[in-house]
Amino acid sequence: MIEEVDAESFVEVPLIGLAFRQPLADWILTKPDVIDCLELTAEHFFDGGEAQLEQLRDRYPLSVHGLGLSLGTPGAIDRKTLDRFKRVADLADARWISEHIAFTKTDEVDLGHLNPVPLTSDSLQTLIDHAREVMDLCQKPLLLENITSYLRVPEEIPETEFINGLCQQAGVGLLLDVTNLFINSRNHDFDPVEWLHRVEPLIIKQLHIVGYSFADGVWHDRHCEPIQDELLELAAEVVSYAPVESIIVERDGGFPPTDRVECELKRLGAACESARCG
Repeated sequence: MIEEVDAESFVEVPLIGLAFRQPLADWILTKPDVIDCLELTAEHFFDGGEAQLEQLRDRYPLSVHGLGLSLGTPGAIDRKTLDRFKRVADLADARWISEHIAFTKTDEVDLGHLNPVPLTSDSLQTLIDHAREVMDLCQKPLLLENITSYLRVPEEIPETEFINGLCQQAGVGLLLDVTNLFINSRNHDFDPVEWLHRVEPLIIKQLHIVGYSFADGVWHDRHCEPIQDELLELAAEVVSYAPVESIIVERDGGFPPTDRVECELKRLGAACESARCG
């Protein structure tokens, strides 16, 4: 039985921030009041950008998010990629680092996108070992993120039990992508709130959110739509359930004018404040 945490014991409303993207860079560097924090994608700074990174570090609390460490791949993590990841995290003075509960490569090929791991004891141990390795090298707290999956993967362990075990045994937190949870619930026909309440609340530290897309009967996470009402409702449910510290809007395309970005951030903040403070 999961012991629920009283929302009144949560000290503050989560910080509301953005995933840093170049089309919004000039506006972000003006430090608008609606942005409390930023998340940097590590790979975007592997080949330069130190001056811009330092500007961002001087203005905001930063976290660093990875795409290519492939923590779910058995065997050694690619040390060159891990060293470059660490360098960005150090330059950013990251409050925490994050990656995915996924794999992006095999021994033979880089697949170029996030793929779900089988929910088995072997996969669980691989992720635990790799998470510990990343934290040992980077010396920063690590969060791991749930991904979308358009296929059902082998499930020796229920997904929420797998996530709980991973976070507890590796000593990491959960970056809960609200949009990914919603999309999976629609594509695979389950209740996202019921799923949420099977996750240990104290492991949920950060959220990602962005609008979903829907085409040809399938829900997608294309990161290019405004946040829909049902996603705000799900985010508010998470914030009332778990001591979330920050929420990142993670848009990668379809960038609107900055006044619309401001409105979206304010709307998200208001929904979270209402959920947390009632």
